[in-house]
Amino acid sequence: MRKFRGDLLLPSALHATLWILVAVGFPAVISAIREDIGLAEDRFCRNTVQGRYLLSDDNGYVCTALSVDTWTRCCPVKGDQFSCQGCNLISQCCNSYEYCVSCCLDPSRTNKNLAMKVKIAKPITAGTYSSVFDFCAGRCRHNSASVVHENAYASDFHHCFSRQSNYSGSTEATFEARLTGINIVTGRLGESCTIACSSRGQSCVPNRLFLLNRCNM
Repeated sequence: MRKFRGDLLLPSALHATLWILVAVGFPAVISAIREDIGLAEDRFCRNTVQGRYLLSDDNGYVCTALSVDTWTRCCPVKGDQFSCQGCNLISQCCNSYEYCVSCCLDPSRTNKNLAMKVKIAKPITAGTYSSVFDFCAGRCRHNSASVVHENAYASDFHHCFSRQSNYSGSTEATFEARLTGINIVTGRLGESCTIACSSRGQSCVPNRLFLLNRCNM
């Protein structure tokens, strides 16, 4: 039997009443709390960094240095992914380092398994690339095949991602395979590659000349 002190409920009865009010008044709020909510993790990118104006990230996007996300280092997801702007798709050479990397990252152009077997340098002890991004970033830098007289570029298209290096533990691809898509024309004595090709409606591909100028062909 409840005890009253004047017109007031005893403290024990008052506490019981408050707990009932809490249980009845807030069930909707409590039931609305989800336990499976998780925060999305940021996806951090690697990028080419070195460009003064442009850079390419490992997602295959090219952007300006000012528009790159300062936290994730990723380019905005807009424009063309794996863009080959300014690239010759036959020679696999581009006039821009960043677009060379972007074009190279396209899975339809670069086979991951083959790319990761290419040696970083010619010595037998040289290691291989650890990712497709490393392969593209490394291959698109200048190499000896893109310069003449050691101080000038053979062509504006001097950023190339073709696999010219030896595979790890295997020999080079045949010369014929590496000249696929190239029409060979013969110029006159003293005539440059550019003039000889343009007179026939073609364009010169300087980085393939070293394949032709070999005695074992």
